[in-house]
Amino acid sequence: MLQAISKIMTFDEFLESKPENGRYELHNGVIVEMQTTGKHEEVVEFLQTELTLETRRLQLPYRFPRNALVKPPSQETGYLPDILVVKRDALVLEPLWEKSSTITQGSSIPLIIEVVSTNWRDDYAHKMIDYEALGIPEYWIVDYLGLGGSRYIGSPKQPTLSVYQLVDGEYQIKLFRGDKRVESAVFPELKLTAKQIFNGG
Repeated sequence: MLQAISKIMTFDEFLESKPENGRYELHNGVIVEMQTTGKHEEVVEFLQTELTLETRRLQLPYRFPRNALVKPPSQETGYLPDILVVKRDALVLEPLWEKSSTITQGSSIPLIIEVVSTNWRDDYAHKMIDYEALGIPEYWIVDYLGLGGSRYIGSPKQPTLSVYQLVDGEYQIKLFRGDKRVESAVFPELKLTAKQIFNGG
């Protein structure tokens, strides 16, 4: 769920003034408070744990910062993804990392995941366009309630996990439902079904 806090500001002003407590994003100069449900938290926690275990098992060079922002170029915007996978060795090349734990280069991020609450338009439209423009290789939208528009998840609407993979600079989309195993180029050996993820374990 989203709640906008009215006042247009720059990204730098946002970094200086965002509250310590709570989760906030900046959408084109407007602060938005991210309000989640218990089920949302269960799905995020389960998925992050599974990806962390897979990273450890395969000794992959990834980190999972919980409060890092992703800033698209030339916009007063900063997103706070539900799950952010970053390349460990890329952080030294990120100009805003040390000071404000912000990622500005898509090459630092192999995978980004958003779990849909009520803000499905942001996840399917604005964020997808921005993550594609940043060149982030893989983007998942975990829509465990099937809230997204039918042009994105089909009709009748049902719980759907959408995997967007960058091919020649554009996202190609695969949809996963029920007992279908999720296919990921970043975690090719992951053995999770869409249903397991939607249930949070």
